Amino acid sequence: MMLSLLLRLCALAAALLGASPLWATAYEAELPQGIHGPRLCDFAPCAEVFPGATSFSGRKGQPPYVEAYADDHGQPKLLGYVMLSTDITDTPAYSGKPVVTLIGMDLQGRFTGVKVLKHSEPILLLGIPESALTKFNDQYLGKFVGDNIEIGRSRPDEGVIGLDAISGATVTVIAQNQVMLASGAAVARQTGILAPTLRPQAKFTDTGRRPDWAALVAEGSVQRLVVMPEQVGLEKNGGTPFIELWFGLLNPPDAGRALLGADGWKQLMDRLKPGEQALFVVRSAGAESFKGSGFVRGGLYDRVQVRQGMDTFTFRDLDYLNLYGLAAAGAPRYTESAIFIVRSPAFSAAWPWKLSFLGNRVDRATGTRSFTSFEAAYWLPASALEGGRPVVEEPQAPWVKVWKARAVEIALFAALLVAVATVYALRDQLTRRSTRKNKWPVNAFKYSAWLLSIGFVGFGAMAQPSVTQVLTWFHALLFHWTWALFLSDPFIFLFWIFIIVTVFVWGRGLFCGWLCPFGSLSELLFKLGGALGLKRFQRALPQRLHDRLKWIKYGVFFGLLAVSMFSMGLAEKLAEVEPFKTTFLVGWGQRAWPYTLFAAGILGLSLFVERPFCKYLCPLGASLAMPSTFRWFGLRRKQACSTCKACAVGCGAQAIDADGRIDHRECLHCLDCMVLYTDTHACPPLAKERKRREREGLPLTPIGRDGHFIPIVPVATGPARPAPKG
Repeated sequence: MMLSLLLRLCALAAALLGASPLWATAYEAELPQGIHGPRLCDFAPCAEVFPGATSFSGRKGQPPYVEAYADDHGQPKLLGYVMLSTDITDTPAYSGKPVVTLIGMDLQGRFTGVKVLKHSEPILLLGIPESALTKFNDQYLGKFVGDNIEIGRSRPDEGVIGLDAISGATVTVIAQNQVMLASGAAVARQTGILAPTLRPQAKFTDTGRRPDWAALVAEGSVQRLVVMPEQVGLEKNGGTPFIELWFGLLNPPDAGRALLGADGWKQLMDRLKPGEQALFVVRSAGAESFKGSGFVRGGLYDRVQVRQGMDTFTFRDLDYLNLYGLAAAGAPRYTESAIFIVRSPAFSAAWPWKLSFLGNRVDRATGTRSFTSFEAAYWLPASALEGGRPVVEEPQAPWVKVWKARAVEIALFAALLVAVATVYALRDQLTRRSTRKNKWPVNAFKYSAWLLSIGFVGFGAMAQPSVTQVLTWFHALLFHWTWALFLSDPFIFLFWIFIIVTVFVWGRGLFCGWLCPFGSLSELLFKLGGALGLKRFQRALPQRLHDRLKWIKYGVFFGLLAVSMFSMGLAEKLAEVEPFKTTFLVGWGQRAWPYTLFAAGILGLSLFVERPFCKYLCPLGASLAMPSTFRWFGLRRKQACSTCKACAVGCGAQAIDADGRIDHRECLHCLDCMVLYTDTHACPPLAKERKRREREGLPLTPIGRDGHFIPIVPVATGPARPAPKG
């Protein structure tokens, strides 16, 4: 009966994964090839983000935007502007990829419409409905681009307008807020809606030094931008960069004379007008040109830009000068070079800026191409500026805001992880105080961990780990690691540090058996079923059948891993074999009935079979079971365990074989066997020895670490001395 029900649930999972029509429509959507061309609105639904507009111009400005017009008695009337977010910023969301957004803004700088064209957010794939992101974006309608808009509550006294976040997708909406404000502000400054940025111009020191190349690099006057092949979706090439650029400002006298020579630097300075800044760029490795082809067609260098704050500075043919050589001793060989001139008064050499290399990146999972940029930061050393560097407040990364906003919850979560690890490290002392008839010393901690895992970790912090994170980490290690991606969810980040450490110290059982929210819920339901009178219906599968079915989860994991190599999106859809999203992240009422039925079936079966999902289906458990083979510490065994079956009979995970050995890949660290290990009334070998000692009048010495009575060592004594006289 139990086997039949389990197989039916597997079949339901397969049908659910193959039949659901509810996948998000913008998830990894294929954008039209022409969307990055001169006629944006021929390929994008611009009318949807600017109601009332009847025609649209081609791309204008840098960064580009589109003008929206209405027909006014046969004449076009300018209504506002439309922009594609990735033309302006590629701020990554939780997936590590930007949310491609079409944005409308009127002549007063108020948002008129927002439409997501493409995203890669797993939580919006089969978890939170995509309509939640649409509803979030609708909060921008009518708001002014220059307002101080933040995620969270409004603070009128501080001039902050708050937006409601999406529960479970905080990182996504924080990144989206940055995209909206950065895109709108970039266009608003070009069109005069917002005043241009004014930065005091730099005043340089002149010490007469002529530093060599190594010194210029060490002090920061010369910086390096390197892009590796795996960052653009190509195969690794033995450490050879896709492109390697060196760059720096030439206006500072010490650096300029060192790089160009005294005569070359003086000639350059004579050509510059007041307020203009020159920088050099050379390519020392890679076959990709940083000049691109746009300067041939329209006099625009479309591969490099300078970004300072919210401002972007591009270069035309009139902004280009030939660089014939670098005079600094030790300068690298290069195959391409240029001097670019920034003519805008909004740029200041005293403030930090970034050089951006623009290009295409191929998504290894989907094969699609996306326009992206790779940046390297630059800030002149304080010694090159009179009075040193100005005080600059850099905008915080989305993950930093999340950590600060939830600092108290994060601290409590970290304390929980440390407490559970500490209690488990002291398991020997804990199990010695318990017996098979009184397991309360062990169960008090274990049950408390289950309740906190379900309530605080699962439903509260929504920090249920998933196999999709294993796949993401695998691809990041294989192709390109991004710390910001993994720091963006502090609870999952800390949880995975805990999991990785404890898996190699004790095996997967501490996480799976004590702190996995879904596993804890499943186990608690089994205990609850027994307490409610269902114990006579509770059964464990025959050991031989269990030993066969336990391999299913490994097949599920390797199947997902194989699929992810071809399509990460499809793998994330198939990962719905985990009922975690339905249970903790989204909620039963927000999901289609197949998902709800599958999760309810698994939890319902848990009333009769102990942890059925954990034992037979969980791909996350399978991924953690394999490294558990290399754990440093295991549960203790003694020689008599090879013939005694007492522990195996009571093992809910069915992880003890016929020879008394514990399979730590399957063990869930319930500690029941360790309680029995030192119980002189329940452990058959110890009970036999105890009875023998009682019959022979021998003392019952404590139980040693080997699971036996500590032997009595007689104290050697010499001949009796006669009593002293007197």
